[in-house]
Amino acid sequence: MTETHLTAETHARLVSELDDLTTRGRVEIARQIEAARALGDLSENGDYHAAKDAQGKMEARVRQLQAMLESAVIVDPSTTGGGAVVAGSIVGIRYEGDDDVERYLVGSIEEHPDDVSVISPRSPLGQALLGQAVGASVEYDAPNGRLRVEIVTVD
Repeated sequence: MTETHLTAETHARLVSELDDLTTRGRVEIARQIEAARALGDLSENGDYHAAKDAQGKMEARVRQLQAMLESAVIVDPSTTGGGAVVAGSIVGIRYEGDDDVERYLVGSIEEHPDDVSVISPRSPLGQALLGQAVGASVEYDAPNGRLRVEIVTVD
């Protein structure tokens, strides 16, 4: 099982979401299914099918959260790495031959801040960035070939 790196804040938010889904969420879906069953014929009952679909999506999210939290490792990027890229870092990179700096969070999509995209630490780019510091140039294999990026900032 692979580790999921989360900040303490995101971990707490996911634990809260899981608790809500397994308590209030399941009760609410059960009520919706019960109300739809009371309407009669289930084969042509749109409310019933919608409630069952919502139940399936909710249970999938519950399983996803359980797996993620089971393998969670709490990280604090401000105290780890010593200026190097670690899971949870926000990294500014510049592709070779490009003047634009792109900012990414190296971590879980669950951490997704509004102003940056997310790179998985297990992706080729994420693996190349981990442990590197500002000024380092790294290469990684992308679908279009080998790419080189320079690390401009690490937050």
